[in-house]
Amino acid sequence: MNRSSLFENAAWRKSSRSQAQTQNCVELARLGEVVGIRDSKNPDGPHLTFAPTVLRAFVTQVRVGHYDLR
Repeated sequence: MNRSSLFENAAWRKSSRSQAQTQNCVELARLGEVVGIRDSKNPDGPHLTFAPTVLRAFVTQVRVGHYDLR
């Protein structure tokens, strides 16, 4: 099984802070030990796959401003 088929029937969701009508979002789906991330404008396109701990660490770094380029 490849990663694409792994998420074929996944329940993708986007942030509750996203506006319902906009498609400029990322969506996440959790399946067992992995989390998939995809572009909501291209749901049939490629997606990224991470371990939940790796994704959590990345989100934490974003929240504290580690990746701000200002």
